[in-house]
Amino acid sequence: MEPAPAPAQQPRAIARVDLGAIERNAQRLCSTLTADAKLCAVVKADGYGHGMVPCARAALAGGASWLAVAAAEEAVELRAAGFEVPILVQGALTRPEARAAIEAGADVVAWREGFARAAAEHARAAGVRAARVHVKLDTGMGRLGTADPAEARAVCDLVAADERLELVGLMTHFATADECGDEYFPAQLARFTEFVAEARRTHPTLLAHAANSAAVFRDRAAHFDLARCGIAVYGLDPFAGDPVERGLEPALSLESHLAAVKRFAPGWSAGYGRTWRAEEATWVGIVPIGYGDGWRRALSNRADVLVRGRRRRLAGTVSMDNVAIELGPEPGAEVGDPVVLIGAQQGERILCEEVARRLETINYEVTCGLLPRVPRRYEAR
Repeated sequence: MEPAPAPAQQPRAIARVDLGAIERNAQRLCSTLTADAKLCAVVKADGYGHGMVPCARAALAGGASWLAVAAAEEAVELRAAGFEVPILVQGALTRPEARAAIEAGADVVAWREGFARAAAEHARAAGVRAARVHVKLDTGMGRLGTADPAEARAVCDLVAADERLELVGLMTHFATADECGDEYFPAQLARFTEFVAEARRTHPTLLAHAANSAAVFRDRAAHFDLARCGIAVYGLDPFAGDPVERGLEPALSLESHLAAVKRFAPGWSAGYGRTWRAEEATWVGIVPIGYGDGWRRALSNRADVLVRGRRRRLAGTVSMDNVAIELGPEPGAEVGDPVVLIGAQQGERILCEEVARRLETINYEVTCGLLPRVPRRYEAR
C-alpha cells in the first residue's frame, strides 16, 4: 500500500480535551471535600497541557471557586480572559513578577518579611487597595516556604499590621500524599494543623489550605478550607492507578492516523539505529507523531497504540516526526485509519497512567510534555 497524504483538514496529531469531563471531575472533587472546604483548580503549565483558559472555565462550572497557577504571567492571562475569581500564584516571584501578579489582583505567597514588605510597596505603586498574601510553612516538602513556624508567624503579623497588605491564608505542600501508608504525610499534616491552630489564635479568620489531589482522597483532615487540586481535575489518578476507580474521567485523548502502510520482508528494519527488525514478513504502519510533538523517544519499542480497536506495538525508535507500528502478517488497516495513543477506541483503552509507567514517570508529565505542534480541540461530552 503506497502512502497517501492525509486530508488537508486532518492534523498530523491532535489532542482532544473533553471539557465536560473536567466539569464533572470538579463536581466529583467538590462532593468529596468536607462541607466547608472549597475547590481550587490548579491550571498552571497551560492546564497541565490541556489548555489553561478553557479548562479553568470548565472547572469553575463544575464548582471550583478558586484558581491556582505558578507564574505571574499565568495570572495575568487569566485576568485578561475575564476571570474574576480569586487566583493564587504559588510560585517564587521576582520583584517585577510580584508586581505583575499584584496588579492583576492575584494572591501571592510569602515566607520572608522582605518579600512581604516588597509586596506592600508594589501594592502602593500599582494603586491596589491591598495585596492579598498567603504565608507558607514548609512542613517537609523542602522547597518554598520557611520551615520555622516562628518566622512564619512573624510574617503573618507583619502582613496583618500593614494596611497595604491583606493576610488571607496559610498554606503548606505535601511531599508524599500519593504514597499511601507512609508516615511522612501524617507528620506533615500534624505540623501544619498545629501551626494553623497557633496562627488563628491571633488571626482567627485565616484560610488554611494544604491538600493536593492525592491528599483529598487520602485524608479528610487535610481538606481544611481549600483544596488545591490539579491532576484529578483533568481525570488523572493521583495514585497512578485507574482514574475511573475514583470516579474521575480522563479528559485528554491523543490521536493521529496511519500515513503509510508498508510490507516488510524478514530482516527489514524501521527507524534510526535499526532497533527493530521484522522477524518474518509483516506489515508496518507509519504514524506522523514523534518527540517533536511530545511523544517521547523513551517509548521506542515499548508502547502500544490502538488501530481499529486493537493494540499495536511501536516498532523501532521514535523519531522527531514519526513512529512505526507493527501491524502483523495481515495489514488489517489502511492509510488514513485513526490511531489512538492515549484514550479509547472500540472498547479498548490506553490510559495516560500506562504511558507514564512505560516512561517510568508520572501521568501529568506526559500531558505537560505535549508540545504546541499538537493542536488542542475542545468538546463537551
